[in-house]
Amino acid sequence: MSETKKQGLEIQLDEQVAQGNYCNLAIITHSSSEFILDFATMLPGLPKARVRSRVVLTPENAKRLLLSLQENITRYESTCGTIKIHNKQPLMDPFGNKGNA
Repeated sequence: MSETKKQGLEIQLDEQVAQGNYCNLAIITHSSSEFILDFATMLPGLPKARVRSRVVLTPENAKRLLLSLQENITRYESTCGTIKIHNKQPLMDPFGNKGNA
């Protein structure tokens, strides 16, 4: 009888990356082969948002991220209460087309 051992994953986190970036805007685009997530900071009174980080994912990994975020939000809300979204604004794509939230 063979035993399957779970292998641990060692994650390296550089000091600069560990500090993180504050972002209050995410722009998501996709092609047939990838999803691109741009995380930006938009400051009051300034006409431009500065992209702080870009993450490129395969469609499968984008869906895994979606499911993982949903699971974590559900756990958070079960202990801390419902997250309320204030001032719901319509979604906008990076090409200027308005969509509905």
